[in-house]
Amino acid sequence: MNKYVERVLEETKKKNPNEPEYLQAVEEVLTSIEPVVEKHKEFEQLGILERMVEPERIITFRVSWVDDKGQVQVNRAFRVQYSSLIGPYKGGLRLHPTVNQSIMKFLGFEQIFKNALTGLPIGGGKGGSDFDPKGKSDREIMAFCQAFMTELQRHIGQDVDVPAGDIGTGAREIGYMFGQFKRIRNAYEGGVLTGKGLSYGGSLARTEATGFGLSYFMREMLKANGNQSFAGKTVTISGSGNVAIYACQKVTELGGKVVALSDSNGCIYDENGIDLDLVKEIKEVKRGRIKEYLDVHKDAKYMERTDEDSPIWTIKTDIALPCATQNEVTLNSAKKLVENGVIAVGEGANMPCTKEATEYFLEKGVLVGPAKAANAGGVATSAIEMSQNSMRYYYTFEEVDKKLDGIMTNIFKACKDSAEEYGFGNNYVAGANIAAFSKLSEAMKAQGVV
Repeated sequence: MNKYVERVLEETKKKNPNEPEYLQAVEEVLTSIEPVVEKHKEFEQLGILERMVEPERIITFRVSWVDDKGQVQVNRAFRVQYSSLIGPYKGGLRLHPTVNQSIMKFLGFEQIFKNALTGLPIGGGKGGSDFDPKGKSDREIMAFCQAFMTELQRHIGQDVDVPAGDIGTGAREIGYMFGQFKRIRNAYEGGVLTGKGLSYGGSLARTEATGFGLSYFMREMLKANGNQSFAGKTVTISGSGNVAIYACQKVTELGGKVVALSDSNGCIYDENGIDLDLVKEIKEVKRGRIKEYLDVHKDAKYMERTDEDSPIWTIKTDIALPCATQNEVTLNSAKKLVENGVIAVGEGANMPCTKEATEYFLEKGVLVGPAKAANAGGVATSAIEMSQNSMRYYYTFEEVDKKLDGIMTNIFKACKDSAEEYGFGNNYVAGANIAAFSKLSEAMKAQGVV
């Protein structure tokens, strides 16, 4: 290992001993950019890696709110403003009981590379809270979101930091947050939050963007390797939120047959192809569990989750698209997928494959679309939403979708070109890291020691 990379990794581990997700993300990036570091000896003197792995700012705050029983509840919240090298901090707000500083830092770190790959002028950040929206009334969701934004508004702005949605934060939550921001600031700053509703500054195709973008990236990756396509391929997709639902829609439009979706309790398998309209009704309207699919499709199968390995990865498939959460594809799951003949994996969630799983896929010749490239469609469309807000103008769905397709095609090309330039062949995990790091390091050098 390059001595500079090795030293920075060791120092990072010593400084952050209790942050496994963050350390996993840092190690995955730094070990893959060694050839670039070897080529640029000046990086060590300039402290490029040390500055790259250290967030510019971490904000931690308390959120106090009152539930429907009149009881005061207290949650912890974060905003990691990781890098403003190429634009205002940009990244989602996650509302989930697992949220902690390690996960926020890992997501923020990934975000700076993802955003750099889009080619758009946006920096990287991430935030959220350990608040769990599941089982809460609309009034409780509003109470939390207003209390959350009362503090967060001090630290964000359309030219400073632009949050968006993430797990647990959809259009409803963004609406409540935006309303509170507007009330406190006494100004309509449309570009301060993205993922807004269409009635007050949101962008058409934003809801579909991450899933559609993942599908476009995978289409390009398949095409570049044996001129393959989704046509005639069986596809399994974990999750049943926005990313999974719209990846399912676009993959089907591109000729693939999606046979499985999941949630945290288990997965459904329908060998005839997923009835997406039914899934949308269950998840987007009723906010129910995926198991309810069997109430209509009696011939489908439900496989309950009993341990850390989701049963969805035991299903025979050509293409796997993990779109649920981080580290959901373990080494054991990767081995089952390879055993069942998987040819490509596209990361729709953030870092859904463990480091060991990714290495196993690459070792076995499975194509991997890394998250920071493959799921960049969401943030790319958020940047398009910011642009529309600045112009006081709306693009049509078709215009946004065409721009998204072009961005994802260019992201794949950047990953491919960088992987080939540094001798990594079709290892697009390394290609994505190198392409993004090269852009970020140039910006860091140009801006001096700050």
